Amino acid sequence: MELWLFNHSTNEQQTVHTDADPVVVGRGDECHIQLKSPFISRKHVRIVRKGNQFFAESLCRGATRIANRDLEYGKSAKLDFGDEIQLGQFSLTLVRPQEEGDLATASKAEQQQRNQQKLTAFEQTIHTRLLERLNLRVTANLDKTDAAYIEQMMWQLAAILDEHIEELDDAIISHTVFSYLHRLVLAEVVRQSQGRMQTDFKLVDDPRINPAHDQAIAQVVADAVDAMPLLFDPISVGEDLAIAEEILEDQFEELLGKLPRELAHYIVRRIVTKDLSDIMLGLGPLQDLLEMANVTEIMVVGPNRIYVEKNGVIQRTTRHFFSDEILQSVIERILTPIGRRVDHANPMVDARLADGSRVNVIIPPLSLVGPCLTIRKFSWIPFTMDDLVERGSISPHAARFLQGCIHGRLNTIISGGTGSGKTTLLNTLCSFASHTERIVSIEESAELQLPQPHVVSLEARPANVEGSGAFTIRDLLRNALRMRPDRIIVGEVRGPEALDMLQAMNTGHDGSLSTLHANTPVDAIKRLETLVLMAVDMPVRAIREQIASAAHLVVQVTRFASGQRRVTRIAEVLGIDRDSDDVQLEDIFVLRDADQKSLRHTGYIPTFTQKLIDKGYLSIETFL
Repeated sequence: MELWLFNHSTNEQQTVHTDADPVVVGRGDECHIQLKSPFISRKHVRIVRKGNQFFAESLCRGATRIANRDLEYGKSAKLDFGDEIQLGQFSLTLVRPQEEGDLATASKAEQQQRNQQKLTAFEQTIHTRLLERLNLRVTANLDKTDAAYIEQMMWQLAAILDEHIEELDDAIISHTVFSYLHRLVLAEVVRQSQGRMQTDFKLVDDPRINPAHDQAIAQVVADAVDAMPLLFDPISVGEDLAIAEEILEDQFEELLGKLPRELAHYIVRRIVTKDLSDIMLGLGPLQDLLEMANVTEIMVVGPNRIYVEKNGVIQRTTRHFFSDEILQSVIERILTPIGRRVDHANPMVDARLADGSRVNVIIPPLSLVGPCLTIRKFSWIPFTMDDLVERGSISPHAARFLQGCIHGRLNTIISGGTGSGKTTLLNTLCSFASHTERIVSIEESAELQLPQPHVVSLEARPANVEGSGAFTIRDLLRNALRMRPDRIIVGEVRGPEALDMLQAMNTGHDGSLSTLHANTPVDAIKRLETLVLMAVDMPVRAIREQIASAAHLVVQVTRFASGQRRVTRIAEVLGIDRDSDDVQLEDIFVLRDADQKSLRHTGYIPTFTQKLIDKGYLSIETFL
């Protein structure tokens, strides 16, 4: 039996061979596969062969997952080739026998990882040599934004690279060429799909550019993309990028054979120069991730672990920072231009990049694993309701129903977990508001992109270095009431501003919308109660009456394990239940689980239906 063993804490992978049957995995000395970790039980899981099938049995009460599904203590589950057994910080994957060809794939994956590690070590050596030379030749008081400093740095980098380029073997060169072509192919797919890159970062380039070589590389990339069966649709760019990555990997050996060795060495110089200039002047290994349209979130956990979310699924990358200091300098480059700071006195901060991406930073002593950086990327092409319907996020009937409710100026709360798509749905629903209305949007970090001509966008501001000058969501909400809004859109309610939002909904600002973190519509109502209590000490009954009279709809969105985000429940707020004194909700559309094809109407007709039908916003066919 052969398995791949991956240690997520060290980012190391190895192949494990064993002739035992069954195979016991755990930290005990008697186990066939020993995993030394306090998160692993003495005997954690057993892998058993029964004929041509394999089964995994949990031997402990510790967490064990098979193919992203929990395995209970004493239970067993069928184990297919390629399924991951997740236990502690380790993953085990059963490998097919050699005749099926998967061993070659395993060997290829291990080789790619080793090549990446060697390339990173090579870049770190060049970076160290560069710092040594600059420390000797540049005065200490020279500003690093000075053009002379930058020019000298790039020439020094080119010279050091020339001295060490021959140290790289053919395998690393091949790996580096693939990485470069991969970046260029994805960038070209995005360019043809969306008309421009997603970010506006300007970087200093290699001073020894060879136009002829660049033209030859551009032609290779153009030919590769032209041969791919892609749609080049701005909305489906994620699918195009996934296809492009797969085809490029299959065709790379053929492409490599067409590149002269001189051009391959030129590519190595270009990618190493870019990586190091990103570290010295840009955002380091995050730079390219920000430019990838299929990456929606970037998560840095200390200098050695960088995760991304692609197509709704979190994946670990092979990238890392050379040190905590470099990661800290990248964080400062993000925060300084927008007037934010992070230090031991203020170790946590929220910010926004120039392109609208949301940034959260937390550093020691609050973080025990080093500086942590999270970037929620901004999508400059918003989704339409048709896009959500085509992706299966909402059913056509439910979409028409919500559209009618927005036209009918019902107050709506969108509830969901982190990353479930609340802001995306909010942005989509806001687009249905009338173009004759005055809309005031209030956000912690501005993300909404509304098409209406009369929109006033307000953004909260944290305190300055002296601890003053802060303007909260609640401050902006109170001010918005004096701005004669027709609708008030609050990006997210998570504090005492919940009281002001409810009062706004109750004082003539019908059609207002907001989002809230909660797992169900019932939880959303209870959380609203809690948030109002943060603002004022008043009887819970009075709070519930405020909620019942202010909110009309609660729309629940959920992010499933597959990464898909779907509307799972639409409920009407009916009023106060006479028996329990709770806010009463009635489901209108429900999605029971991820296997259900689409939202289904429960049979309940909302109390406001006739009113919206009379105004022409809804039809009874919406519920059929």
